Amino acid sequence: MKQVLLKAKAASLAAGLCAALAILLVCGCEKAKNDLAAEAPPPTTVEHENNLNVVKVDKPDRFPLVAAAVHEATSVLNVTGSVNPDVSREIPVVSIASGRVVALHVRLGDYVHKGQLIMEVQSTDITGAFDQYLKAVADEHLANTQLERAKILYEKGAIAKSQLEIAQDGEDDAKADLVAAEQQLHVLGVDKNNPGETVKVLAPASGFIIQQNVTEAATAGVTYSGSANAFTIADLSHVWIICDVYENDLPTVHLGQEADIRLNAYPDRVLKGTISDISAVLDPVIRTAKVRIQVENPGYLMRLGMFATATFHGRKLEMNTSVPASAVLHLHDRDWVFVPAGDSKFRRVGVQGGVMLPGNLQEITAGLEPGQQVVSNALELENSADQ
Repeated sequence: MKQVLLKAKAASLAAGLCAALAILLVCGCEKAKNDLAAEAPPPTTVEHENNLNVVKVDKPDRFPLVAAAVHEATSVLNVTGSVNPDVSREIPVVSIASGRVVALHVRLGDYVHKGQLIMEVQSTDITGAFDQYLKAVADEHLANTQLERAKILYEKGAIAKSQLEIAQDGEDDAKADLVAAEQQLHVLGVDKNNPGETVKVLAPASGFIIQQNVTEAATAGVTYSGSANAFTIADLSHVWIICDVYENDLPTVHLGQEADIRLNAYPDRVLKGTISDISAVLDPVIRTAKVRIQVENPGYLMRLGMFATATFHGRKLEMNTSVPASAVLHLHDRDWVFVPAGDSKFRRVGVQGGVMLPGNLQEITAGLEPGQQVVSNALELENSADQ
């Protein structure tokens, strides 16, 4: 009985020790949590006004301000346009023979070399031209035989000189007809020694096929088809950027002026171009004139139809504003800055961003005045407002 009591007392003592240890661990964890919470910076409380562009923070000192500086630069005009082929470098592919297309060897968008076989046309023009050629050969042979006979008779005094001249004239006419028949076969692309059933149309120049007006089994030629041009080949090593310039901005552009070309597809690539034409007629609806910029196309980087932005630099100096690049927020395809609005509030203001400047600065062409205070890190304030 005494042993049982001793065992019970020992078990009770062990349970008490375990409970005390557990209480100590819990207290230690809570104290550690309290210490960590005390060391962490207090969260920023953001209050949104009815105006979504205005935010209020309880600790505005966390968002330092900088003053917008003055930046001197020449006037800049940005216009949009698209890539177009240089029409002076476009060459139509025409089938001289009219008939049915039996084979196409190229497609729209292909690059072809000069002399490359493009298509074959089955045409009755070949039959007519070759028949005329054979008749011209026979007529020339007969006229030559008659001339040789006339020469012999004239030498023997059997005929007058006038008859010899008539024979010589007949031979000359026959030779002219034979040359014309041979030329006709050459124009049609037919070998007079091995005439085929089709006319082979070859590429007149190297370039890209930018237009296709025929398909297999369709008609081709200048007689039967709706369009005389079966294909259009363009040399795209040089292209045109066609831009719309508003009426009020026309005094800032002139022939021979250089332009910086930026493509939407390659925003970090800047190409150089020269204005080659300014339209003399304005669009009556949007009041713009077409301005044509001649641009080299290295490596065929620019593709027809691409959107581009052309920047024209004027000769007049202008005073613009510059701020740190981190002060500009790019949101919804627009540029914004935060300006202090008093009472721990900041207002988001839309601006027009310009080019990047040395020293990690960005030019502001509209929406902000020099000396005006802006938040130096707009993205941090925007992220705090979204939380």
